[in-house]
Parts: sequence; structure tokens; C-alpha cells
Amino acid sequence: MTRISLTVDGTAYEDDVEPRLLLVHYLRDRLGLTGTPVGCDTSNCGACTVDLDGDSVKSCSVLAVQADGSAVTTIQGLATDAEWDPLQTAFHEQHALQCGYCTPGMIMAARDLLKENPDPTPDEIRHGLEGNLCRCTGYQNIVRAVLAAAAEKRRRRAPAPGADEAHAPGAGPETAPAMPRTPASAG
Repeated sequence: MTRISLTVDGTAYEDDVEPRLLLVHYLRDRLGLTGTPVGCDTSNCGACTVDLDGDSVKSCSVLAVQADGSAVTTIQGLATDAEWDPLQTAFHEQHALQCGYCTPGMIMAARDLLKENPDPTPDEIRHGLEGNLCRCTGYQNIVRAVLAAAAEKRRRRAPAPGADEAHAPGAGPETAPAMPRTPASAG
């Protein structure tokens, strides 16, 4: 047995594991994080894709001992404060799944793609996700979902309208807001 220490979805874990245990099986069987499916165990399908120290990896091709000291994010760790990640929302809204088996891996790979390229073209999305297989869809809705999520992420990063005005002289917190005139105070 080998002692490992890693952080998964923001929670620290220490465990003794067999040196041959795959990360996907550690996540599912030891930690109960079944949102990461076992697709093929050969790294062909990408269904088990997770984020390992900032990069997407197929967790069936990584030993748990290789993740020692690392931070792992699974599909279950994307939502924050009960709010879905924009990719999760877009996959739902764009109907980018049928059976849903490949969806966790597609979302995790798309997340990595959008980190590197926040404004991809449809062809760049197809190229970025070519290591993840979907046996149900024609990929059209998946591409649409990634485009929608990219647009939403850019919108969230954009400064709010009038944000430049907030830094204008006299617009700081020291300036009291104007009181609206009401019929009682008019006069």
C-alpha cells in the first residue's frame, strides 16, 4: 500500500492505496464521486476526464499514486453555491446530451479548452474535444453548448456597464447618492 494525499473538489484526503489503483476508481470507489464514469478503461472515450492541477486528464490513464500532492476537480466539483458552472448550464439548455454518459468528460474537456481559448470557433471546439467520444449525438449540440458557455463566461468577465464611470471623480463612496423626490418632499 502507498499513502497518498490529495485534494478533490476542494476537500483534502489521505488514503492508503494499491499502487496500481487508477484515479477513476479511487474517485468512484473510495470517495463515492460517481459523477466521473468509467467509460472504456483504455483512455479512448474520455468519459472519465477530470481536471488534475489545472489540466484535463483521462482519469483511467492516471494512477491514484501519480495524483499524490495534486488538486483534482471532478464534474461534481464544478458547481459552486448550488449554481451550475456555465458549461453545465449550457449543456442542459442546448440539449447537448442524449444518454449523458460522455457528458461529464465532455464538460471537463471543454472547460480546459475554454481556459486556453475563451472564444473558440466551432472547428476549434471540435478539434479540442476530439479525444472525447459521444456515441449518441452528432456533436452539433455539444458544439453549440460550448459556444454558449464561452459567450456566458466572456459576459461574466466583462466589466459591468458604466464600470468606468464608477472611477470618475466624485463617483466614489464618499459621494452621497441623490435622494429621489417624492410627492411628500416635493415642494
